[in-house]
Amino acid sequence: QVQLVESGGGLVQAGDSLRLSCAASGRTFSRYAMGWFRQAPGKEREFIAAISVISGSTYYTDSVKGRFTISRDNAKNTLYLQMNSLKPEDTAVYYCAASTYTGSTGASLSSDLKYAYWGQGTQVTVSS
Repeated sequence: QVQLVESGGGLVQAGDSLRLSCAASGRTFSRYAMGWFRQAPGKEREFIAAISVISGSTYYTDSVKGRFTISRDNAKNTLYLQMNSLKPEDTAVYYCAASTYTGSTGASLSSDLKYAYWGQGTQVTVSS
């Protein structure tokens, strides 16, 4: 089991950058594929990005490609999401999640059904 705690959210202006962090408990962080999701008010939870276990390959939803970067530091048990060129439509609560599907990569990690553990979320608000 793993516990996840997000941080780094806040209020920024359009065009600014933020880096979200997700601290994981336990010694098995490196065994989990990890993902970032977000949920805006009145909308469904949306996949943002994922990073696999085996190859460390990354996968992004189209709306954030070229602006967001997911990365992980297994030595620090931490997942990151670097967000650049933020837009008002990026406003949402951002969640990190851990998947036990260690063999999954790419689009297969975009389903929230693949994730067993979730953080409590951190609010990101982008003003225009």
